[in-house]
Amino acid sequence: MENFIAYNPVTLHFGKNILTTLGPTLKEYGNRVLLVYGKGSVKKSGLYDRIMDGLKLQGFEVSEYGGIKSNPVIEDVDAAAAIGREHQSDVILAVGGGSVIDSSKIISVTIPVENSGWDFFTGKINAAKAIPVVAVLTLAATGTEMNPFAVVSNHALGQKSAYGSPLTFPKHSFLDPGLTLTVPRDYTAYGVADLIAHCFEAWFGIGETTLTDRFVISIVKEAMEYGPKLLADLQNYEYREKIMFAATMALNGMTMYGRSTGDWGVHSAGHCLSLLYDVPHGASLTIVYPAWMRHFKTQAGHRIVQLGSGLFDETLTADETIDRIEAFFKSLGCPIRLSDLKIPGDPGQPLFESMVHNKVNGGNLKMKEEDYRALIGLYL
Repeated sequence: MENFIAYNPVTLHFGKNILTTLGPTLKEYGNRVLLVYGKGSVKKSGLYDRIMDGLKLQGFEVSEYGGIKSNPVIEDVDAAAAIGREHQSDVILAVGGGSVIDSSKIISVTIPVENSGWDFFTGKINAAKAIPVVAVLTLAATGTEMNPFAVVSNHALGQKSAYGSPLTFPKHSFLDPGLTLTVPRDYTAYGVADLIAHCFEAWFGIGETTLTDRFVISIVKEAMEYGPKLLADLQNYEYREKIMFAATMALNGMTMYGRSTGDWGVHSAGHCLSLLYDVPHGASLTIVYPAWMRHFKTQAGHRIVQLGSGLFDETLTADETIDRIEAFFKSLGCPIRLSDLKIPGDPGQPLFESMVHNKVNGGNLKMKEEDYRALIGLYL
C-alpha cells in the first residue's frame, strides 16, 4: 500500500427534495449569484424556472451564463468569468452535469484574475483564490460533484486538458436522483460507462491495497447490476438513486486510498475522440477501454484477471475478462468501435496526430507513439 492523504471538503446533500435547503446554503456565501447551466435541458425540464423563481423570491441578485457545451470549452469559461467579475458574484450556482460543474470550477478561479482560464491548465498560473461553487447535479456520470478536477477543451490549440486544486472542490453539491429522470437513454448509458471507467482507472494505478480494491469492485458491480435495470425503466427513481450514488463514490477519492496514482491513459486517449469528433465522454471510454486492456494485456494481465474474478465471481483469463466487459458496454448501447460512430473519412491519422499533440499517456502504464498506433488499430 502506498502512503496517502484522504481529504474531501465537499458537503453532499443527497436524496428527494433536498433543494429546499439550497437558498440558505447559498446565503452562507453572499447575495450575488452567478447561475451557470447548459444548452437547454434545465429549461426544458422546468428546473431553471424552479431555481430562478426560488432565488428571486429569496432576494438574491442573479446573473447568469447559459450554453455550456457537453464537451466544455475554454471560451465559455472565460465569458462566464467575465460576467462574474462584472457583477462581483459572491457564489457560483452550477446547475447541470459534469460539463457545467467542471466549467464552474475553472470559472471560480478565473473570476479573481485577469487571465484566461486556460492559463491554469498550462501552469502559467495556479489558483490562489476562488469564488465558492455550489452544484446541483442533473446527470450521474463524472463524479465531479465531489472532487476538485475539471476537464476543458481549447479547440484553437487542439488540446483537451485537466486541472485541479484544493480550491476547486465544490463547497456543496445537491444530488436529487429525481432530477436525472429526464436524462435520455443514451446519456444514461454513457454515465454508467463513465463511472465504471473511473473505477478502472484507479484499479490499474500504482499501489496494492486490498480494501480499496474491494471498494472498486463493489461500485462497478453496483453499476453492472442496476445500470441495465435503469436503462429498461428510465423513470425508476430507485435505480436512478443507485447509479447516482455509485457515480459519486467512483471519483470522490475513496477508490484511490493506498494508491500513489491512477492510470488515466484511457481518459487521455478518449479526450482526443471528444476533442476531434465531439464524442460524448462516456462513449469515448467504451471504445478505448477494451482496446487499451488488450494492448496492455502483457503488462497488466494479472490485474485484468483479478478484475474479472472480482466482477464475475469466476476464474477467467484476461481475454475472457476483456470480452465480458466489452460485451457489457455493448449491451448498454454504447459504442465499442470507432465504426459505431460512423465518423466520415478515415479518423486514424487525425487521431494519431491529436494523441501526439496532447501527449497522451498513463500514470502507470506509459505510452509512446507506437502504442498510439496500436490502440487506434484496435478500436477502429
